[in-house]
Amino acid sequence: MSDKELLSAISNIVSLQIEPLKQDIGSMKQDIGSMKQDIDSMKQDIDSMKQDIDSMKQDIDSMKQDIDSMKQDIDSMKQDIKSTKIILENNVLPRLQTIEACYTSTYNRYVCETEDIQTMKSDIKVLKKVVAEHSEKLQKIG
Repeated sequence: MSDKELLSAISNIVSLQIEPLKQDIGSMKQDIGSMKQDIDSMKQDIDSMKQDIDSMKQDIDSMKQDIDSMKQDIDSMKQDIKSTKIILENNVLPRLQTIEACYTSTYNRYVCETEDIQTMKSDIKVLKKVVAEHSEKLQKIG
């Protein structure tokens, strides 16, 4: 074989061997292009997620401030409740007990006197009748 034939044969063999490599490289280029698109999409998703996380951080900070404010309000309310309890215990309750004692003793007196009052009403009715009768008798005599 001549050099040209050998070179031609080698060229054919190399061409046959290179053709699948070219196809593989073409396929790899397509895969890399697809991967680039996927990576770009992932970058956009990550950027969106970063914005969402930043927004969530701001919301959490706002919530922390609100919670701190609520804690202060609750502490203030606890102090007010303690103060109210003390006032009720030291001032209002003793006064109520005094008022209750006064009303109870007054009620007990009236309950005891109720029978006497009823008796007095009956007696007054009888007296009215007797006085009326005596008045009539005195007018007839006089």
